[in-house]
Amino acid sequence: MKKLSRREFIRDSGIALAGGGLALFIAPSIVSSATKYDWTKHEYGYTIEIDRCIGCGMCAKACKAENSVPDTFYRTWVERYSYLKNGEVVVDSPKGAMDGFGSNFKADELDKAFFVPKMCNHCRNPRCVQVCPVGASYITKEGVVLVDKKHCVGCAYCVQACPYGARYIHPKLSTADKCTWCYHRITKGMLPACVLACPRKARKFGDIRDTSSEVYNLVKIHRVQELKPELKTNPRVSYIGLDKEVR
Repeated sequence: MKKLSRREFIRDSGIALAGGGLALFIAPSIVSSATKYDWTKHEYGYTIEIDRCIGCGMCAKACKAENSVPDTFYRTWVERYSYLKNGEVVVDSPKGAMDGFGSNFKADELDKAFFVPKMCNHCRNPRCVQVCPVGASYITKEGVVLVDKKHCVGCAYCVQACPYGARYIHPKLSTADKCTWCYHRITKGMLPACVLACPRKARKFGDIRDTSSEVYNLVKIHRVQELKPELKTNPRVSYIGLDKEVR
């Protein structure tokens, strides 16, 4: 009997053991649990409503707990964009916003401020996959970009190639790591931990082939933006209300 590699097992079964954390929440289903999961029948997308984000950092905390993300690294984080009246724009993200944000400026100094959650964009044309010399970075049929840690050699080419700063080398495993959209959860019909943790429902995830899904209808109704559109990576993460200054 042929022995399957981990990547072949993931490819054939549609199940990834990424992260390794226990599920923190009982989630509403995004795919039917009544039938066996078929990864060829789904295509996922993620939409973030900027006006809803309050920078509380609950998403980053949930991600850390769910995926056992090492200290000082983040699979998802929140950035604050502060526009000062003198024309200066200050961007900060203390501890990935896990503890929220303090007040850095006086009221008379600040013109406006808003928060932008960030993560792996799960691009349709991912540069990280293109540069991987051993094929450890790949795209599933649902559109999720994953890393086969059994084959990853930790060269960090993908870390350097990612224009969104979403990858890092795991300090203990010495392999590339990143957001997986909680692949171990979504293949069981559950939502990513960060989506469930958001108290303002700023984060939306779903099957964009399903015309009844919230993500599908948000994209149809609203004008959505993406990060760094000039790079033509065609990301699966879109934003509603994104300021053109955000990179």
